[in-house]
Amino acid sequence: MGQAITDYGTFLMEAKQAVTDLRDMEQRETALSSQLKQSRRQLEAEEKALADRISQTVRRRASDIAASYDKELGKGQEQLKKAKARREKAKSQGIRERIAEETAALREENRQLKLRLKTIFQQNHVPAFCRGSWYYRLFSPKRIGEYSSLLLVLLVCFFVIPYGSYLLIPEHKPLHLVLIYLACILVFGGLYVVVGNRTRDSYAATIREGRQIRDQLHVNRKKIKRITRDIKRDKNEAIYNLQKHDDEIARIEQMMSETAAKKSEALNTFESVTKNIITDEITAGSRDKIDLLRETCEFQEGELKRLREEVKTKNLFITDKYGAYLGKEFLTPARLDALMDIMQNGVAVNLSEAMDEYRKQHA
Repeated sequence: MGQAITDYGTFLMEAKQAVTDLRDMEQRETALSSQLKQSRRQLEAEEKALADRISQTVRRRASDIAASYDKELGKGQEQLKKAKARREKAKSQGIRERIAEETAALREENRQLKLRLKTIFQQNHVPAFCRGSWYYRLFSPKRIGEYSSLLLVLLVCFFVIPYGSYLLIPEHKPLHLVLIYLACILVFGGLYVVVGNRTRDSYAATIREGRQIRDQLHVNRKKIKRITRDIKRDKNEAIYNLQKHDDEIARIEQMMSETAAKKSEALNTFESVTKNIITDEITAGSRDKIDLLRETCEFQEGELKRLREEVKTKNLFITDKYGAYLGKEFLTPARLDALMDIMQNGVAVNLSEAMDEYRKQHA
C-alpha cells in the first residue's frame, strides 16, 4: 500500500479484477444465504410435520385405550346403578312390610272402631253424614285441626261467598252488600242451627259415643304415624335381608376399582413404553429425509461461513491495496474502466488527475 505505482494500467486492471471477484463472491454469498434459508424452512416443515404426526398418533392411541376402559367402566356404573336400585326397592319393600306388621294391631283396631261407629249409628237410625269427620268438625270440634276447619267454613260462608257475590253485581251499593250478608246469615246460619239442633238434641248419646270412637281413631292414627316415622328413621338395615344386594354392589365396585387400576396401568405403560415405540416407528419413515435436509443445512452453513470469511478477506485486501489510492467512490468495474480510458487517452498522467477528469465529465 505504501509503494509507488509505476504501471497505472496494470494497477487499474488488477483493481477491476479484484472488485469483480468480490462482486461475484457477494452474489454467491447472497444466493447461498437464500438457499440456506429455504433448506432451513424445509427442515423445520418436515420436523413440524413429523412432530404433528407423532402427537396425533400418540393422542389417538391413548384416547382409544382410555375409551375402551371407559366403556367397561360405564357398563359397571350402569350395573351398579341397577344394583343399588334393586337394593333400595328391597329395602322399601322391607320397610313397608315392617310397618304393616308393627301397625297391624292398630289398623285392625281402627277397622273394628269404624265398623262399630257405623253399626251404632245405623242401630240408632242416625243420619250417615253425622258420623263423618266434617260433621264433628262443624258441630263438635275438639282438636286444633277441627277448629281450623270450622273457621275456614265460616270464612267461606260469611266472607268469600257474600263479598264475591257483591263483586259480581254490576252496580256496587252498600245496600246490596247488606242484603247479601243477611241472605247468607239466614241461609248458612239457619241451616247450621237447624242441622245442629236436630241432630245434637235427637241423637246426643250416639254422637257423644261417636266422638269417643273418633278420638280413639285419631289416637291410633297418630300412633301409626309415629311408628311409621320411627321405622323410616331407623338406621339398622340388618332386618331387611339386604346382604345379597350389598354383596352384589361390593362385587361391582371391586370390579370397577380393578378396571380403573388397569386403565391407569395401561396408560402408564403406554406413556413410558408404547409411546416411545410409536415415536420411533413414525420417525423411522422420515429419518432419511430429515437427516438429508439437516446435512444439507450443515453443509450450506459451512460453505456460507467460509464464503463470508473470503468476502471479508477480499474486502480488506481491496481496501488495503486499492482503497487508499482510489477511495470507495471508484471501486466499481464501470468507474475503473472509465479511469483506464482516461489514462489511455492521455488526458491524465496519474490517478489523481484521472479521477478529477472523471468528476468533471460527470459533473
